[in-house]
This record gives sequence, C-alpha cells and structure tokens, in this order.
Amino acid sequence: MNLIALGGVIGAGLFVGSGVVIQSAGPAAVVSFLIAGLITVLIMRMLAEMTIAKPALGSFYVYAREALGNRAGFAVGWMYWYFFVIVVAVEAVAGGRILQLWVPDVPLWVLSLGLLLLLTGTNMVSARSYGEFEYWFSSIKVVAIVVFLAVGALYLFGFWPGAHGGVTNLVSHGGFAPLGIGAVLAAVVPCIGFYTGAEIVTIAAAESAEPKKAVAKAMRSIILRVVLFYVGSVFLVVAIKSWDDPATAVSPYAAVLEVLGIPAVATIMNAIVLTAVLSCLNSALYTSSRMLFALTGNGDAPKAFTRLSRSGVPRRAILAGTVIGYVSVIAAYTSPNLIFQFLVNSYGAVALFVYLSIALAQVRLRRRLEREDPGKLTFKMWLFPWLSYATIALMAGVILAMALLPSTRSQFWLSAVTLTLILVGFEFRRRRGKPVAGVPVEPVPVEPGRDAAALRD
Repeated sequence: MNLIALGGVIGAGLFVGSGVVIQSAGPAAVVSFLIAGLITVLIMRMLAEMTIAKPALGSFYVYAREALGNRAGFAVGWMYWYFFVIVVAVEAVAGGRILQLWVPDVPLWVLSLGLLLLLTGTNMVSARSYGEFEYWFSSIKVVAIVVFLAVGALYLFGFWPGAHGGVTNLVSHGGFAPLGIGAVLAAVVPCIGFYTGAEIVTIAAAESAEPKKAVAKAMRSIILRVVLFYVGSVFLVVAIKSWDDPATAVSPYAAVLEVLGIPAVATIMNAIVLTAVLSCLNSALYTSSRMLFALTGNGDAPKAFTRLSRSGVPRRAILAGTVIGYVSVIAAYTSPNLIFQFLVNSYGAVALFVYLSIALAQVRLRRRLEREDPGKLTFKMWLFPWLSYATIALMAGVILAMALLPSTRSQFWLSAVTLTLILVGFEFRRRRGKPVAGVPVEPVPVEPGRDAAALRD
C-alpha cells in the first residue's frame, strides 16, 4: 500500500515535466514544488481523516456525495473517472513513443496498443496482480530517485570524481528567482498536477486487509516523500545544472547525469521514464475501474458495471476505462494535433476540481462526526478548522490562477466544459433514474479483511 501511494506521486512528470517548471521559474522552482507539495499534503491529510473515520468503497466520491449532496458526488466520481481514462490514453501513447526509440520501425499505434493490452490483461486478473505490478514499478522509481539523490549529494559536497562542489548555480544565472515571484507562484499550478495520484491509496485501501491501518501508515509518510523526492531532487537539478540550459528543459535528470559523467545516460533515463509511464498506466486502469464500480452503488452509473469476476475484479468497468484509450491511440496516429490534443487539454483542471471538493467535504463531515461520533476521529486534520479553510482558499486560488494564466487558460476552460457535460448527465440521470437527488444514500462501509469479491452478491 505504501508503494501504491509512492507510485501515484512519482510519475513521468517528475522526470521530464519538471524541466518545463524549472525553465519558467528558475532555481526558485524548488519553492514552487514545495508550495504545491504542502497543498497536496494538506489535501491528503483531510482525505485520510475521512477514510480512516468512515472507510467506504469509492473513497472521496462517497464523502462528497454524503457531505455536499448527490449532485456533487456524481460530479466528483465522474470527473475522477474521466481524469484517469484520459491518463490511460496519454500514458499509452507516451509509452509507445519511448519504445519507438528502441524499435523505430514499429508504428506508434502498435506499440501503444500493445502496452494497453498488456496492462489491461494484468488488471483483469485480480487486484493482487495490479498490486504486484505496481509494487515493482514503484520500487524501480524509488530506487532511481534514491540513487539520484545520493550521487547528486556527493557531487555537491565535492566527493564525486571531477566535482567542484557548491551551489553557485542557484544564484549565478540571474539570481534565485530570475523571472520574479509571479513566475514562482504561477509554476505552482503545474506542480500540483505532478503530485496528483497520492489519493489512489484511499481507493486501493478498500481491497486491502486493513484499510484504516494502510491509509494511516501511507499518509503519515507522505510528507517525507514529497519533500525528499520532489523538492530534494529538483533542488539537486538546479544546483548542479544551470536552469537556463536547453538540456535542463528537455530532460533535467538526464542533463544532471551527463554532468556526473554517467555512461548510457539516454538509455537509463528512457528506461526509468518508461517505468514511470507504465506505473501511471497501470494505476489509471485500476483507479478508473474502481471509481466506475463505486458509481454503480448509488445508481450514478449503469448497473452492468457492478458485475465482478470470480476473483472480485470489475472487468466490465476496466474495459470501459480503456475505450477512450483505444480511441486516443487511433487519434494520436490520425490526428495528433486535433483530437488527441483536445483530450489532453480537457482534463487539465479536473483533478483540481476534485481536490477542492475533497477539502469542502472534509469540513462538513468533520463537523458532523464531532457531533455524532467523535470517537471515530482517530486521525485528524491539523489545526481544524482554520487549516482546512486555508487549504480550501489555496485550492481555489490555484484554480483561479489556472483560469487566468495564458499557459493554462485553455486547459481550464476545456475542463470546465467537461464538468458542465457531467452536470448535464446528472440532470438526465436525476430525471430518469433513482435514487432521487437530494436524498442521501448511505455509503457502503469497508470492513477489515473485506475485499471487492465479498461484495459480489
């Protein structure tokens, strides 16, 4: 469970996308990642409080429904599902492009389709097979980051062969924040996107033997992971390699490894990034299927997706999550600059909408639990309610910044279109289906040792 949480946080965005942030903020990108990390930690703490107090299949979808109403729950569940089916598509294409570096004669769509079929197959077997694959994917990523941190520290302290040591690169190319404080704050927006995925552990907990213990343990260590892996490694990048070097923008970690004189840098980084991509693809298939399965429990999705295999896997829900992936593989081949680009932009702010909903739900549920059953609050949000309110304000500020910044404005508005369509879907379901909006539906509790297979009946 700890490695699933790790795998959710450490994605290809860290190894490649962080270069874009460094180019836009300079060495002060470290501050951008730290601010985004703190916001993520606060959101995860709020979510962990709810998960440990009231474990439920569907996690924050159930909490949003209970605290904010049926409409909000419907929107959160379907937004999160949509977010991860697009991740399936994006990662399948990204993985295919990396494989093409080694087998250039094989068409991109064939490689992407192969990866999609491979990981769909593993997810169709059992939740354990997903966990096993994610265990090894996450282990490779963690080892890669730890080794990078170790050799980078040796270089800075002058113990690496040929190293001069020191951190002069932090200020010698226009200063620590050469593009201004505004650029540093603006860079927080994409940084939060890199952290998205830590919440997967609360969904996977429903199929673990001890969900409360698993979530508490994973969330207690998230602060160390955020600070050490993201902030620490980005600090090493800008301290060892000048932030304005073109190589830093393309692949910051590969650029540092070249400075260190590591042989076969390109091959090593491509292998690590491919692992990160496969991990994200694996997690996205799992998460989208479980969220769709949870949506069926309240009539927010067709009952057909409730059916489970003998091993307790919602196979129909898994296949539903791959449909957009297959369409995207075709789109990346036939229309990479139109259809595929639209899909990528249409989910940019969706995760932020979900995170804001988590924060709002926590405030309401915490008040309710304090009145009705305070004994369940064994893992609490810090400094409630003021830190919860501050987190809500920070998330609202990030979303507003995304709407105003030229670089993210199109993603915000296309994501707003996605949200609008989902709300239209809710109105359609409300008029035709059950239960009726406004009537709260009790979440399905998760008992220790109870997995999805036990819910087949």
